[in-house]
Amino acid sequence: MASLRVLLIGNGGREHALAWKLSQSPHVESIIAVPGNGGTAGVPKVTNNDSVAADDYSALAQLALKEGVNLVVPGPEAPIVDGIESYFRDVRIPCFGPSKDAARMEGSKTFSKDFMKKHNIPTATYENFSSYEEASKYLDTISHNVVLKATGLAAGKGVILTQTKEEAQKGLKDIMVDRHFGSAGDEVVIEEFLTGDELSILSFCDGTTIRSLPPAQDHKRIGEGDTGLNTGGMGCYAPTKIATPALIAQIERDILQPTVDGMRKDGFPMRGCLFTGLMITADGPKVLEYNVRFGDPETQTVLPLLESDLAEIMVACTGPLPLLQHVPVKVSSKFSATVVVAAPGYPNSYPKDIPMQVSSTAEGTTIFHAGTKLSGESLLSAGGRVIAATSTGGSLRVAVDKAYEGVKSIQFSGMYYRRDIAHRAFRKEDSLDKLTYAQSGVSIDAGNSLVNQIKAAVATTRRAGADAEIGGFGGEVDLSQAGYPGAPIVVGAIDGVGTKLIIAQALDKHDTVGIDLVAMNVNDLVVQGAEPIMFLDYYGCSKLDVATAASFIEGVAAGCIESGCALVGGETAEMPDLYTGDDYDAAGAAIGVMRAGQRLPRKDAMVAGDALIGLASSGVHSNGFSLVRRVVQKRGLTYTDAAPWAAGKSVGESLLTPTRIYVKPLLKVLASAGGAAVKGMAHITGGGLTENVPRMLPGHLAADIDVATWEAPAVFKWLRESVVPTEMARTFNNGIGMILAVSQEGVDGVVAGLEAAGETVYRIGSLVEKDGEDCVLRNLSSWEA
Repeated sequence: MASLRVLLIGNGGREHALAWKLSQSPHVESIIAVPGNGGTAGVPKVTNNDSVAADDYSALAQLALKEGVNLVVPGPEAPIVDGIESYFRDVRIPCFGPSKDAARMEGSKTFSKDFMKKHNIPTATYENFSSYEEASKYLDTISHNVVLKATGLAAGKGVILTQTKEEAQKGLKDIMVDRHFGSAGDEVVIEEFLTGDELSILSFCDGTTIRSLPPAQDHKRIGEGDTGLNTGGMGCYAPTKIATPALIAQIERDILQPTVDGMRKDGFPMRGCLFTGLMITADGPKVLEYNVRFGDPETQTVLPLLESDLAEIMVACTGPLPLLQHVPVKVSSKFSATVVVAAPGYPNSYPKDIPMQVSSTAEGTTIFHAGTKLSGESLLSAGGRVIAATSTGGSLRVAVDKAYEGVKSIQFSGMYYRRDIAHRAFRKEDSLDKLTYAQSGVSIDAGNSLVNQIKAAVATTRRAGADAEIGGFGGEVDLSQAGYPGAPIVVGAIDGVGTKLIIAQALDKHDTVGIDLVAMNVNDLVVQGAEPIMFLDYYGCSKLDVATAASFIEGVAAGCIESGCALVGGETAEMPDLYTGDDYDAAGAAIGVMRAGQRLPRKDAMVAGDALIGLASSGVHSNGFSLVRRVVQKRGLTYTDAAPWAAGKSVGESLLTPTRIYVKPLLKVLASAGGAAVKGMAHITGGGLTENVPRMLPGHLAADIDVATWEAPAVFKWLRESVVPTEMARTFNNGIGMILAVSQEGVDGVVAGLEAAGETVYRIGSLVEKDGEDCVLRNLSSWEA
């Protein structure tokens, strides 16, 4: 094999990694990086060259001829999609990259989706549109959630995930009308939203043979816990734990080889690196997208695992004959992790030319520059994703920990990086031993599905003045519109105590669950701005035990007194064929009156920047007890044992702490001069933070909550040892029983009023423009036990 003089085109982290790996080959004599960056400048055999623009392809070809280049490696997608390969083919210089025809697999989402349909390659169902009006009409005809993809190049950001038709229509307008992604939005792909685990596979291709690198998992979102705006990638790890040998074999058999075969049969063989983005769904792996070049930051992650000579592999892929099958592609059995460090403000506007310092790192850690440049001897930032630390190790944990140690060698003002790279892999490891609500026999998803299925039936009962929608906290009737002129708006709520009753029965302590019953209902009323005025209860049992029932009703009365409503009646039913032994169940309904001008939530008044404040809970309240009881059982405790989290109390006594009633403090604030600042309230019950907060929000806004802003009661810290953070977030209140959305100018007054009324108040976040999730929980990793 002749000595290689390489022309490397690009200036990102991917190009630094390629230069770093190519320079290790004994076959490589020199590398010209156009324009390169502050990192490539320090790689052996590499010379940065900015005499020719990276998008002047004719000039690049002339430079290659002048310098005796015999291998060209274009890094970014734009020159590849533009057809840079043909400029070098015309002057007979091999190019590790596909033809312009083959690059359509990345350059046009429409083309690639049609290709997959033609060759029976598994992917999401989809439709292509070049007309905004037709695409909008199509959205109105479908019921599944969708992903909107600008069909052209959008620097990895032209994808919008939606969860409602409202979001989908807005996203479509952003792409095709408001042109958020420029000409990439001339066409749009509307495809089915797939759920599962994502992974990416980079494969070397010579038009016939494929050889893949270890599967990697990127972290696209800017925020921890995969929250916030999309980026070019904030970190990566490989190999992924989900990619078992059997799964990889299936992907190669059903997706990768058919893709390469199909491209060859269609007359545009793939030569270079094929990047396949996959979703591992319940129905098997499906293709999300193709790229026809190395990914970024995946390249920085997987190349340190490649033990073979990268230059030899590239040459085998670029020749007139397919030679890849004769070249070894050997990878290490180690793990690799990359942590990207970004400029302040990224992925929105960010400053450049920030002075930087990079010190030496430990063996097995490499710093890859992306948005950097040299000014004399000084290193400056020059992009949004500035630099990254990549480490390898014998385990994923070792690799990740070493990468974060590597980040400590990087210093510049305002630098930002995610602190949870590979969190999905670690969460899966940790959760092998941990419980979910579904494992305890309760499905939040099933409950949500029922609500969606019965909405149509509920809507048929609509009458004048009545709100026949469901899914909120309570239902209302405007009596003045219902035929009773001058009458107020009444609001009703109905709820039960749930399996917390089992603990009450085990301890023969029944008064506190009566308070719970009232609390669950009246808290649901007050979030709509209503004052509870009356309460009715239902008590069903096998055989009526007067002392038990009386204790329970005394608790109901205590709850009514605390919330200021009258206990006006109820029903007691003995049903020995339905209940057994000492079992009983209870439910209640509260009716309230809405004060004039006090209807909540005021969704039309909510804006990004409104503050979110949380009121402390008294403990678990009355939701999630099926899971709580499962945890108690798993930990080998009984309800009479000492509570590990509460000195001087038994497990059962602590868990029976009644639900906090927020009615009087909230009504007092709403009636005050500053009450107009309150725009919405959410009672944190079943569904936890994740499900309840969005119920008060308009479709274009999301709640951005930092879970590290409050101190959770000790019982939740104990539960976290057995329940993963995401399940904690969608099952329990986690120390916040009520959340208020308040205007920024009025938040101080509202907080002061609530604190004066005896509430413990936390400032926990704000409302933001929605970009994916309805409820963004930051620092969720702090709940890892």
